Amino acid sequence: MSARHVKGVAGPLAAVVLGLVVFGAGGEIAAQRASEASTPQGETPPAAPGGGGRGGGRGRGGAPQGPARQTAPVDFAGNWVSIVTEDWQWRMRTPPKGDYTSVPLTPAGRQAADTWTDAKDGQCEAYGVGGLMRMPGRLRISWQDDNTLKIESDAGQQTRLLRFAPPPGSAPSPVSSAAGSRSLQGTSVAEWQRAGGAFDAFMERGGNALPGQRWGLLKVTTTNHMGGWLRRNGVPYSQNAVITEYFTRFTHPQAGDWFVVTTMVEDPQYLAQTFITSSNFKKEADGSKWAPAACRAS
Repeated sequence: MSARHVKGVAGPLAAVVLGLVVFGAGGEIAAQRASEASTPQGETPPAAPGGGGRGGGRGRGGAPQGPARQTAPVDFAGNWVSIVTEDWQWRMRTPPKGDYTSVPLTPAGRQAADTWTDAKDGQCEAYGVGGLMRMPGRLRISWQDDNTLKIESDAGQQTRLLRFAPPPGSAPSPVSSAAGSRSLQGTSVAEWQRAGGAFDAFMERGGNALPGQRWGLLKVTTTNHMGGWLRRNGVPYSQNAVITEYFTRFTHPQAGDWFVVTTMVEDPQYLAQTFITSSNFKKEADGSKWAPAACRAS
């Protein structure tokens, strides 16, 4: 692992949640990546809610009114560095051709992956929405406007725009106007997961939470992209894939500020089942280590 991506990790890293269980609205399990080893010391892993999966915690009523920036339960703005704690051999270097271990490819997916050659290494297909958050590097997150969260990556020099629906009575959403031509990052629709009985296992820990901890969940659904690679060696996802992400932001009094993004790629063309990964990011004090490096056009 490159020292660039581990420098600054707090000592009690075991206290940081490196995997998670997120329960979406209606109780559907969106991703299951938690274990006792990844649970902060002194806590127990969250249990699935009963009664059809709806949260048994404090009902929050309707969705907060107002722009997304003002109603945000947590703040994702700032400079972040990826902390590669798993899948090192596929993330920190380009895997050899034909290494699509653990990716549930269809025959068509394997055929497409086998067309990759070393000459394609570094191409921008590896930095599309399906693979960008797995890249080692840094992110710069800011609000472009009150309803658009911007994510910039130094790896590949990419920019993602996460667009929230505007509050009732305001101007039409920019999502519709942005959904024309396909792009590498596609059209991403964002929403805070706080309303209508939605259950977030971390936010509902109540009295079990350690002093100083703060939790929050952001759901992002992306379509209208060009397709790309899940790994740098050409493991593909098609332009028809639906990519759903759950960003969980938390603060630990000793380990600092983190977020985990759980990514679910659904693509019947190239994937035999949903491909799920989770990636960890730690907040940095400033952008002094920001080092943009462009990808190569096809």
